This record gives sequence, C-alpha cells and structure tokens, in this order.
Amino acid sequence: MRAHEAGALHGEIGSRGPAWLRTPVDVNALVPQLWPRNVARGPGGALTVAGLDVRDLAAEYGTPAYVLDSDDLRERCREFRAAFPDADVYYAGKAFLCRAVVRMIAEEGMFLDVCTGGELATALSAGMPPARIGFHGNNKSVAELTRALDAGVGRIIVDSFTEIDRLSALARERGVRPKVLVRVTVGVEAHTHEFIATAHEDQKFGFSLAGGAAAAAAFKILDEDVLELRGLHSHIGSQIFDAGGFEVSARRVLALQSQIRDARGVELPELDLGGGFGIAYTTQDDPASPHDLAKRLRKIVDGECAAENLAVPHLSIEPGRAIVGPAVFTLYGVGTVKSVPLGTGGDAADGRAYVSVDGGMSDNIRTALYDASYSATLANRTSAAQPMLARVVGKHCESGDIVVKDEFLPADVQPGDLVAVPGTGAYCRSMASNYNHVPRPPVVAVREGRARLIVRRETEDDLLALDVG
Repeated sequence: MRAHEAGALHGEIGSRGPAWLRTPVDVNALVPQLWPRNVARGPGGALTVAGLDVRDLAAEYGTPAYVLDSDDLRERCREFRAAFPDADVYYAGKAFLCRAVVRMIAEEGMFLDVCTGGELATALSAGMPPARIGFHGNNKSVAELTRALDAGVGRIIVDSFTEIDRLSALARERGVRPKVLVRVTVGVEAHTHEFIATAHEDQKFGFSLAGGAAAAAAFKILDEDVLELRGLHSHIGSQIFDAGGFEVSARRVLALQSQIRDARGVELPELDLGGGFGIAYTTQDDPASPHDLAKRLRKIVDGECAAENLAVPHLSIEPGRAIVGPAVFTLYGVGTVKSVPLGTGGDAADGRAYVSVDGGMSDNIRTALYDASYSATLANRTSAAQPMLARVVGKHCESGDIVVKDEFLPADVQPGDLVAVPGTGAYCRSMASNYNHVPRPPVVAVREGRARLIVRRETEDDLLALDVG
C-alpha cells in the first residue's frame, strides 16, 4: 500500500471524508487511467464501452456483471511483450482465468502461469500450448504434478524439499526430465498489504535465501540430476509501485546464481522476477508503464550480472493484475440510498450516503480482505446535482460488505441507477463466492460494438445442484 494512500485510509475521517476526498470533483468525469481504453460517456451521458451503452448491457445480461474490454486486454499484452521483447511474459492466471482469456493471451504470444490443477485444466482445455505454461504453488499434489508431467508443462516452479522429492519420484517413474525453477524467498519487504507480500521470510512460499535453503534446494536438484534446473524464481508480492523491491530481489537472486556457479560450475540460464506490478484503482495511484518497468529491471540485471561476471540469463516476468485489472469494470444496479450523519450535530446533510448495490463482497472481497480502495461513477446518466460523499455497499449481511469506501457521487443518485466500479478485472471474479447464497455474476466481453458472454451468471439451480442433502 502506498504511503499517502495508507494515510488516507487509516487517518481520521471527518465529516467530509478522508483528506484526499475533500476537494469536490466533477462527478461526471472519467479519469482515463482508471478505465478500460474504450470506455467513454455517450451522447446521453451513459457510459459506453467499445461502442455499447451500459444500459443495454444491463438490460441483456443483468447486474451485477463484470464487463471486459477485450481490445484493452490484448493491447496490454502487446505493451508488455514490446517492453520485454527478449523475455518470456507469463500472464498470471490467478488474477482471472477462463477459456476465452486463455485463448486471447495465447493469440497475443503470451505464456501462462497457473498454480492449481483447476487452472491447469482450464488452460489445457482452451488449447494453451503446454510448453508455454509455468506451474506454481506451494502444495502441489501428486495428482497435479502427474497431470503437469503428462501434459508436458514447460516449467514447474518447485517450492519445497517435499515437492522436489515428490516430483523426482514421478519423473523417474515416467522417464522424463522436467524443467524446473527454484522459488527463492529473498527477504524483501514489499510496500503492499501484508497478506499479498510474498518475499519476506515469515511466510509460506519458497526457499529461504538467508537461511540457506534456496542454495540447498538448487544443489540437491543439480546433484540428483533427475530434474533439469533451469534457473531461479522470485516474487515479492502484489500491487507494488516501488521498483526498488524488484531491484533488491534481482540483486540477491543473482548473487545466489553466482554462488551456484562457484560451487557447482553451472550457470543457470533463466531468471524469473515474478510479477505484482501495480495498477491505478484511484487517482492517488501512479503505476509505472511496462516500458519503464522493463528499463529498470534490465538495468539492474545487466549491472549485477556484470558485477558477478555472469552471463545475462533469459528473463521471465509474470504480470496478471497489470493486464486484466484495468480491462474490466463491474456494473451494479442501485437498490437503496440512505444518508448517515457523520458530524457531532447529527445533521444528515453533513454526512455520508450509503448507496447499496445488488452485489458486494461476494463479487469483490478485496475491500473487506485487503482494505483495498476503489473508485465509482454513476453509469447510466450524467447529473448536474452537487457531489455528495458516498459509500458503495453490497447486499450481504455484513457491516464490512463495502465495495467503495469513499467516493463522490451526485446527490440525486437513486434506486434504479447504474454504478460502475473500474479496475475489477484482477482477483474479483477469481475470489468471488456464494456468500449468503448469492449467485456469482457473469463476465461479458465487449469488442467493436459487440458483446458476448464468456462466463455465464450462476443461477439458484447451480447453487442447489451441489446440495445433495
């Protein structure tokens, strides 16, 4: 989490909201970096995406619904590939995965990172070339590893000594030699929420660098010669804006590369620096471009390899959120609006409006789980009404069921209106639940004036189908 954002979130909230919201804004304006490229205001004031009016999308597909700008997603794939022309760019499937997205990223020349058997099954069923799949996970089962070997997955990122033994036994049985990377915990404290920081020592992922486990894992693989050790892997967390953490991580991992070279005479040919690149959820966020990321990462890798007298390894990166996150917004229907006084005088005019929508924490748990910040806009029309401080909340039986903590919406927002929340492509559908037995929303892909359903809305029959009592 960024320092100024943390201050806004955890600082005192007065009668007009946190400090960064105290300047009234144009409630009809769209901040470009928060929205998919093909979103605009139509002649009647309603949002359009790829030429389609959101009112028509709501009428056809219902609300809530995730709306994916397909061309925006594809363009972000192209930007990363152009910025890293000599690297393998893996789309991190955990951000959001379905067969349509697998086909899109495959057509754009991307690789794919999966971390469960279900994600692997989705990738294979959509025709992703197995050689372009990397398989992560801290507790891969025998069944999952068996399927990965039988499918011919290109890279398996090993995460424990148990997994090394498990994978080695399966490889011997099959007479194959899978290519693996060792996941290294580099001890970097990324500036992000503690639940999504993954490179500090006290957490479940990878082999400790400081404790010597990472070197021991690499030596074990090299000495046993059952698995083909291709390189090292590091991932420091998610929603990261400060490239300094990546620089420290690269420096430490390359020092381990040098140690392995000196001890075993082997220069590992690959280095995966992971992903976690941040996106803009509010106007306070200023993410780096793929070009800038590439420039900084290349500079540190080239410099450290020269200092260690190492050949520059073949790089891999794993953007997920940075590709799909900004390409999607969630479209909600407003059900109720109520004013709550915040000032000591109990004046409702000096308070906050609670705008309740027909979704909530079942389709976006990130606000409740990570204290994440989002933006919102009135989507079905523009308004000349004064801005009011609003909190967009869901329909679930939880006081923490909040979608957008603080946002200015027009004071005349009312039941029947549509509200759109940008930046919901990453993790929202992936982490969606059926809390309170609410069916999960559909995903609608739009392109050049046409919409198609790529994940259908769940129904009550779907919920009951699993109930065999």
